[in-house]
Amino acid sequence: MKLLAAFGVASLVAIAAASPAAARQGCGRGFHRAPNGMCRPNMRQQMWVVGRYYPGRGYWDGRRWWRHRYRYRNGWRYRG
Repeated sequence: MKLLAAFGVASLVAIAAASPAAARQGCGRGFHRAPNGMCRPNMRQQMWVVGRYYPGRGYWDGRRWWRHRYRYRNGWRYRG
């Protein structure tokens, strides 16, 4: 009986040790392990805000970049 209980406990320990780690390869949230073993940041998921001016790019209208914008009726108009 004791042998069966010891076997059951050993099985549970082995299953718990084999479960996947939640730490994403030990690098933490937002990072991954590169082939050389270093931790690298994941690709940025940058959200562009419609109508905001970004230096070096211009205004984002949701589809493409525009250098200039001006008021037109109740909104904005963009021009290259």
